[in-house]
Amino acid sequence: MEFVPPTLVHRVLCADCGTPIEPNSANLCIPCLRNSVDITEGIPKSASVSFCRNCDRFLSPPTTWTIAQPESRELLAICLKKLKGLNRVRLVDAGFIWTEPHSKRLRIKLTIQKEVFTSTIIEQVFEVEYVVQHGQCPDCTKLAAKNTWQSVLQVRQKVPHKRTFLFLEQLILKHNAHKDTISIKEVKDGLDFFYASETHAQKMVDFLSSVVPVQVVRSAQLISKDTHSNTANYKFTHSVTIIPICKEDLVCIPAKQARSLSNISPLTICSRVGNSIHLLDPSTLQESDVTSPVFWREPFDALASVTDLVEFIVLDIEPSGLTHGKHVLADAEVAPSSSFMSSSNNKNSDMDMDMDSHHGSLDTTYHTRTHLGGILQPGDTVMGYYLTRSNFNSPAFESLDPSRIPDVILVKKSYPNRRKKSKQRDWKLKSIAKEAEDGAGMNEGSGYGRGALGRRGGLDQKRVERDYEIFLQSIEEDKEMRSAINLYKGKSRTAATEPAGDVAMGRPNKDSKKKPKAQFAMEVDEHSAAAAPSEDGNREEGNEADFPDVQLDELLDDFEEMGLQEEDEE
Repeated sequence: MEFVPPTLVHRVLCADCGTPIEPNSANLCIPCLRNSVDITEGIPKSASVSFCRNCDRFLSPPTTWTIAQPESRELLAICLKKLKGLNRVRLVDAGFIWTEPHSKRLRIKLTIQKEVFTSTIIEQVFEVEYVVQHGQCPDCTKLAAKNTWQSVLQVRQKVPHKRTFLFLEQLILKHNAHKDTISIKEVKDGLDFFYASETHAQKMVDFLSSVVPVQVVRSAQLISKDTHSNTANYKFTHSVTIIPICKEDLVCIPAKQARSLSNISPLTICSRVGNSIHLLDPSTLQESDVTSPVFWREPFDALASVTDLVEFIVLDIEPSGLTHGKHVLADAEVAPSSSFMSSSNNKNSDMDMDMDSHHGSLDTTYHTRTHLGGILQPGDTVMGYYLTRSNFNSPAFESLDPSRIPDVILVKKSYPNRRKKSKQRDWKLKSIAKEAEDGAGMNEGSGYGRGALGRRGGLDQKRVERDYEIFLQSIEEDKEMRSAINLYKGKSRTAATEPAGDVAMGRPNKDSKKKPKAQFAMEVDEHSAAAAPSEDGNREEGNEADFPDVQLDELLDDFEEMGLQEEDEE
């Protein structure tokens, strides 16, 4: 094997320290080269970033405000844009150095390279510190000022209750349809949504049209005009009117219009409300959909609503065999539940007996056809409209043949034993933070109310609480309705030993700590965590086996409340 001598490497002495090095164009070793040349010159070692605390966004130069999480790639890109001189070097690596969240400081470690002499490249690592400066973005500045909106969306429904807006509020929260809203004001018959852009208002109109039957009227008001540049400033108003027909309402359609709707019976009930109303004839199971254009061509009102329902006891029921979806046609024999009440259980029994003796015997029973044959059994309690003892001021109802008007129309099954027990609900709802009209209706010391409840001081509080309790009961008894909204775990699910506080009127505990809310903060409705106790609440009652309980897998975790608890523990 032939010996190959190694290649001879020529070395020279460093011009500064005299260390033997390989020859280079500078004739300097690496430490001396770094001491003599600073490639970070011209790059600031400290800078600042602007942060809006109301909407949690950072300013991305020059004018864009971006949502960025701590130590995210978006925030790193914003920080690098703030540095001048990075275009003269090559950026090799960049990353965050951990800092305290409350320090208002961001530290970034940068690795850069630069060619200082011919074929001589230096790599250097250094840190840059950013100071987080709090300010307001233009959108939040408009929010803080008054009369800065460009478009307003006025949603109205001419009904004596607010259950439609309670359900609509939950749909808005689930789909986050209010994210572009500047502010929300509650008025007598509905809500007003204010927007800084006409496009955002149109998106909300499209959302409402997809979930409820509405009629939209758009108008514009000229604010200012520049004749030199031919530009004008307008304020737009969208008037959105919801059809005044709600679920489980009794409806009497004019005969001519009923013939055009697949020749359905004029006397129907509203079984469901989507982007159209679904009418059901309980005696034949015939259904018909009424869209918004068809309704407003010949509008009609509801004869009775849920508050007019009367409780009946099912004595006998016999299915006829006809089915349509979940509805089963059956012949039922019912009697008013007041006929079975004794004076010890009903304080107003003398009044009821006088009323019954005026209209007939206490043992009066009624035969009717119902669509609830699949869920009713003898002995069950059912809610229905008592047409025999009702007086309606409706020309369409007066034109009906009296022999074809049923004595009773059954609407839904009821669970009185479960309602009598003072049982806490283990779920809760959230509410959008909004303003009351002219500042009215805000409780002292408790902030805003429950939202969309028609807060008018203490003049109508009982009706408000009754409508909200009916809404909560509808959520419990209707699985399809629960699937359309978000339910959150209550305190009994998360912490059974934690005191519930003042939940009787939907107010938080006075001793509890409150955190300032952000721009689109949502209120948690604590009233939904507890049911109002009744007079028979302490008495043991049998539970209905088929009561539609809210299952655990239908509930979501309230991460905002979990975050507050963690801060309190720290």
